[in-house]
Amino acid sequence: MTPGLLTGFGLELEHIIVDARSLDPLPLADRLLAAAAAEPGARTDGEPGAAVDDVEFAAPGADEAGVFGWSNELVLHVVEFKTVGPVPALSGLAAGFQQQVSLANRLLEPLGARLLPGAMHPWLDPERDTRLWPHGHREIYAAYDRIFGCRGHGWSNLQSAHLNLAFSGDAEFARLHAAVRLLLPLIPALAASSPVLDGRLTGWLDRRLDVYRGNQARIPSIAGLVVPEPVWNRRDYEERIFRRIWADIAPLDPEGLLQHEWLNSRGAIARYDRMALEIRVVDVQECPAADEAVAAAIVQGLDWLIQERWAPLAAQQALDTETLAAQLWVCARDGERARVTDPALLACFGVSHPLEAGELWRRILAERPRLDDEQSGNLDLILERGPLARRLLEALGPEPDRPRLREVWGELADCLAQGRLFLP
Repeated sequence: MTPGLLTGFGLELEHIIVDARSLDPLPLADRLLAAAAAEPGARTDGEPGAAVDDVEFAAPGADEAGVFGWSNELVLHVVEFKTVGPVPALSGLAAGFQQQVSLANRLLEPLGARLLPGAMHPWLDPERDTRLWPHGHREIYAAYDRIFGCRGHGWSNLQSAHLNLAFSGDAEFARLHAAVRLLLPLIPALAASSPVLDGRLTGWLDRRLDVYRGNQARIPSIAGLVVPEPVWNRRDYEERIFRRIWADIAPLDPEGLLQHEWLNSRGAIARYDRMALEIRVVDVQECPAADEAVAAAIVQGLDWLIQERWAPLAAQQALDTETLAAQLWVCARDGERARVTDPALLACFGVSHPLEAGELWRRILAERPRLDDEQSGNLDLILERGPLARRLLEALGPEPDRPRLREVWGELADCLAQGRLFLP
């Protein structure tokens, strides 16, 4: 049975595998997954010792909410940890994810490797470091590479946290989609973690999103404006989004390898195959506790909107995509200091005057009944000190060299290993 609105969640966290000393990317995901599949209690469809695409771990007697999965991504230097199936609450997920991180680091240690958090590796060279996943569904990755060319930051250097929100039927989808469209442009003010690329400060707190929007520019309908269109039911979603995307890519994909729901690359996508709306604009944080806090804040904001705390559904649905997309890019560049000025958007949060995105989040989260004490405490740190990108900039200084980048990202790797938030 599909969970109802804001009663079923999924979380997916991507991390880079790096050399334990130099922090250079290492293409070891297949070896890591094979080692994980050999661990006691591991579940996989693969043969012992062979390359596998997925591994699951569950505590003895655990129900689906206690199961965590590991899987490959497009490139060999990235691994993803995820909940398996919808879970009834976000509280406590960080501890489960932290166990996966600890196990992965233990398995990587003999290989001279470890996991690195953050949404973009600060000095990865796509030409040198990109190696596509060569196992399992490799034909899908090969098709992406043939059509778009995957040796670029937009493909090999984007680590995100995907938040899945269950819904049941068109009425719930309409309310959820309206709320997600409004909150989506503000998310980088909480979650930006990618201020450095090619060894240099970029001027963006969330450079990942800036790169993301252009990685499939050959077929603009795939990502659209990143903020999704105002669509409120499955029939219209399939007609206006899915069918258009599939028609546009068909001449380049005659075998239909990519003509599935997951080809849609908007910042929030409907996954009718799992009856969930998947938010994809969240940069992965420095540790699972921070990821959980950001996800919980997003859910609380969505809850207030769905309850029509400040504005009725009709007013929420009236916001045009271009306005919301413009706000997204201001927040991606400036993070919590981005100005929010559109009167209609502000009115949907009960605000009548322009203000910074960080202050708007503080107003949205002035009350947070859905958050537990740990989530709320971690969120307070983020609201006070800024998103991870802001704290990284504070630590790096105005002109960081490679040794300074390595020192700060080494501290980030320690944060991930130890499950603590980053403070300069």
